[in-house]
Amino acid sequence: MGLFNWRGTVLIRTGSRGCEYNRPVPDPLVSVVVSTCNRPARLQRLLASLRAQSLSPDAFEVVVVDDGSGPETRTAIENETNAPGMTVRTVRHELPLGPGAGRNSGWRAARAPLVAFTDDDCVADAGWLSAALAVCSEAPEAIVQGRTQPDPSEINLDGVLSRTIRVERLGPQYETCNILYPRAVLESLGGFDERFGLSPGGEDTDLAWRAIEAGWRTAFAPAAVVFHAVQPLGVRGMLRVAARWSAVVRIFAEHPQLRTTLERGMFWNVWHYLLWRSLLALLAPGWLRRLVLTKHLLELRQRAREAGAGSWAVPFLLVHDVVECWAVARGAVRYRTLVL
Repeated sequence: MGLFNWRGTVLIRTGSRGCEYNRPVPDPLVSVVVSTCNRPARLQRLLASLRAQSLSPDAFEVVVVDDGSGPETRTAIENETNAPGMTVRTVRHELPLGPGAGRNSGWRAARAPLVAFTDDDCVADAGWLSAALAVCSEAPEAIVQGRTQPDPSEINLDGVLSRTIRVERLGPQYETCNILYPRAVLESLGGFDERFGLSPGGEDTDLAWRAIEAGWRTAFAPAAVVFHAVQPLGVRGMLRVAARWSAVVRIFAEHPQLRTTLERGMFWNVWHYLLWRSLLALLAPGWLRRLVLTKHLLELRQRAREAGAGSWAVPFLLVHDVVECWAVARGAVRYRTLVL
């Protein structure tokens, strides 16, 4: 049932998902949806960048989905909700349901005909929303993807043992760190497929390609920039990320046209190709085996250098690729599609 708080807004609870959100008026042009879980400092940086948007605060709202966070994140969200200026509304899941479910709760609570998604480990350029809306006006009803770059304030952390996201062109993954959907697209497709689970793993790519297959257009907004965090993960953290890609193979089973993005139509990336080639070379004559393995090691050393690391990183990169290959191969068996 609806309860009125001291600000005179209506607090609506939906018991089946254990979430709650506030609904002010009037309707904005665009709703920014972000799902967050236990990253209060990162979230505050993102919301500060949204408060600094060149677009009038009356033209957009922010819907923050708290996906089962602890009290520190709840306090941060409450402070932002009560702050003047930008409209911030909240949705809460009592237990974590995953990024797909979080974004679904967010866009369903949103009031605008356009829904922009970003993540809690991002910072938006001041002209982000204005640039995205400019492309929307030129390409009505299109899904608009913006450009994503590593956060300049953290670029010194970028390297072999860290993770960030770079997007310099349209597709093919259509990451939700920087993308805008017409609400009609989300409604027609039912939003993100929540079966992808609690970890990020292709639910954003799946949604975009379902939309493309249904006839929706896509467009690129190079001036709509979001800066993604550079997260130092260490050896164990990077290997945990490498091991989680099994579920993503499902995308290639359900959207065969995406196979054109694979290395040689079969391999996850060029590093998987080189690893499988080296494994096959173990069965080859000695001279050929030495040639293939040497070329592989030289490529790994060049990869380490380009990431600012020395030769010490070569064994790590090799182990990383083995773990990632195993995860992808496991997914290939699960979803009965050839990806290595």
